[in-house]
Amino acid sequence: QLEVEVTDISGKTIDGPVRLDISVIDQNDNRPMFKEGPYVGHVMEGSPTGTTVMRMTAFDADDSSTDNALLRYNILKQTPTKPSPNMFYIDPEKGDIVTVVSPVLLDRETMETPKYELVIEAKDMGGLDVGLTGTATATILIDDKNDHPPEFTKKEFQATVKEGVTGVIVNLTVGDRDDPATGAWRAVYTIINGNPGQSFEIHTNPQTNEGMLSVVKPLDYEISAFHTLLIKVENEDPLIPDIAYGPSSTATVQITVEDVNEGPVFHPNPMTVTKQENIPVGSVVLTVNATDPDTLQHQTIRYSVYKDPAGWLEINPTNGTIGTTAILDRESPYVQNNIYTALFLAIDSGNPPATGTGTLHITLEDVNDNVPSLYPTLAKVCEDAKDLRVVVLGASDKDLHPNTDPFKFELSKQSGPEKLWRITKLNNTHAQVILLQNLKKANYNIPISVTDSGKPPLTNTTELKLQVCSCKKSKMDCSATDALHISMTLILLSLFSIFCKSFP
Repeated sequence: QLEVEVTDISGKTIDGPVRLDISVIDQNDNRPMFKEGPYVGHVMEGSPTGTTVMRMTAFDADDSSTDNALLRYNILKQTPTKPSPNMFYIDPEKGDIVTVVSPVLLDRETMETPKYELVIEAKDMGGLDVGLTGTATATILIDDKNDHPPEFTKKEFQATVKEGVTGVIVNLTVGDRDDPATGAWRAVYTIINGNPGQSFEIHTNPQTNEGMLSVVKPLDYEISAFHTLLIKVENEDPLIPDIAYGPSSTATVQITVEDVNEGPVFHPNPMTVTKQENIPVGSVVLTVNATDPDTLQHQTIRYSVYKDPAGWLEINPTNGTIGTTAILDRESPYVQNNIYTALFLAIDSGNPPATGTGTLHITLEDVNDNVPSLYPTLAKVCEDAKDLRVVVLGASDKDLHPNTDPFKFELSKQSGPEKLWRITKLNNTHAQVILLQNLKKANYNIPISVTDSGKPPLTNTTELKLQVCSCKKSKMDCSATDALHISMTLILLSLFSIFCKSFP
């Protein structure tokens, strides 16, 4: 759009302004272009004739109101050309690609490849020969549907397994013509008969699609030497309605169990018995019982000691009678929570021999066989101390109640004219030693007896070493240069008393 006016030489407008419209007429100078690629479409195998696969759309920059942008579509080439060179048709105006072959020919399993490539042409000028063209490739994938059931490669499989062993025993092979990347191919196996004890399981190998049959509970040859399983196979996805699983989707597995020499078994295991500690050497603890699972082989069993940490036991190799070879001690470090544990072997006469292990727990009842002990055994006090409570003594006993506390604390008799100390019970396990007067610097040995509450009771006498020290400026000097034994102290005290009486 222009505005035009006429002026004279001086610039005075003579005429105008007048609007001048210039129309630019479109020239067909742009080719059709496919801008939305790549173009990939899917169609299910067996689809009816005329099923729409995808739409191809091209763009032309020319005037859309003219034939310069009026597009028509055409298939130039199809690869591959089998089973028909004309598998598809494209609507020339809309660009919709549809199937033109019968559903029978659109069979994924009979095709060379499930992928077709079409070269699509878009031409402007309504498709006239003078029109400009543009091309694109459309990829069409034939999708699988579950129209083929899995079938076993043979009707009967054989497997051999040793009794007592678990793991995979045979791989069952199947064939399936469907797409391996889909649930229409992946197999699901089920044991439908012959597995009442749930001794077998079957799982699918995801790489090979084989059925891995495993023993998950050990088999017993003496119970059954043969097993027959009936197994069916199906797909993860359901079959299409007009297809069904046939007889080839089931198979039998014949399993032979091989006999193995099994170790004897103790009954019960573990074995438990209760005995008093300190029973006489040679006492019978228990007679064990082990049987051989190989009932068809008529084997003999001999026994031996496997682990006897304290060396207290022996076993008769023929009849399994366990006896003591030493005194049983509940307080031994080999006894935990009053229980002594030993292991024994039962060995059969097979070739090679098989061994079973039995555990024996002996609960030991306590006997009053430990004297109480006293602590501490050393005490210190200043010779000028004002607090004459010297020390609190405790007693302990390795035995159990009622063979321990309450304890009885006593001082041995003190010789001399006067008593120097006494002991006072604080509770069932503690007592206190008190000086009756200040003593001179020396070492004194105070014999103290402690008696437990067992029947009969046991007594232990321990000497408490009492150091009387000189104390100056909060420093305690307990050097023993002038130390005297209690017996010497008592003698001197006695002599001093006699001297005082003789010379009033």
